[in-house]
Amino acid sequence: MASHFSSDTESLRAEIAAAAARLIAEDGLDYSSAKRKAAKQVLGNNKVRGDILPDNALIEEEVRVYNALFFGESQPGRLLHLRKLAFTLMQELAEYKPYLTGAVLNGTAGEHSDIHLHLFVESPKDVEIFLLNKGVSFELTETAHPISRKDPIEILSFMWRDEGVHLTLLPVEDTRHLKSGRDGRPIERADAQALALLINESKEQ
Repeated sequence: MASHFSSDTESLRAEIAAAAARLIAEDGLDYSSAKRKAAKQVLGNNKVRGDILPDNALIEEEVRVYNALFFGESQPGRLLHLRKLAFTLMQELAEYKPYLTGAVLNGTAGEHSDIHLHLFVESPKDVEIFLLNKGVSFELTETAHPISRKDPIEILSFMWRDEGVHLTLLPVEDTRHLKSGRDGRPIERADAQALALLINESKEQ
């Protein structure tokens, strides 16, 4: 009985992950929204048990599979385009120690993906003034600190060369915890040098 229950749970989890991956790749949903919508598609109005929901790692793998099946010809070029733009932007923001994160880094970026950078700053106002001086209009939002339960941090969102960009502004002291995230889960990040290596590898393929 336990084995059968476990098998059913794994099957549902895989089905939700695949549905979430399609929503991310086709509609540009974020992981959290895609997971909730996919669970409703698969389970209807039934109560969702926590152990049925797939983690982001499983969904990310399903996004890779989906991209390979349905966007095999266009996705690599799209990914390279976004990585090149991210590299250029990181050079302009070099004084704020930018790190690339998200789909553009992990290789799952598609048509609806934006560029996500983590900046380590003494004061968020410095970046705001920097952007304003460049003539960049941005939207400011706040989110919970990704590493600890400190004060909320700012995210600056704007369009740059026709692509969406989100700058998460972290305190300078958080550079000591580059690989740590909330609940101890790692955050994948890459500086400009590491990104340049990824770009060169893509060109050689």
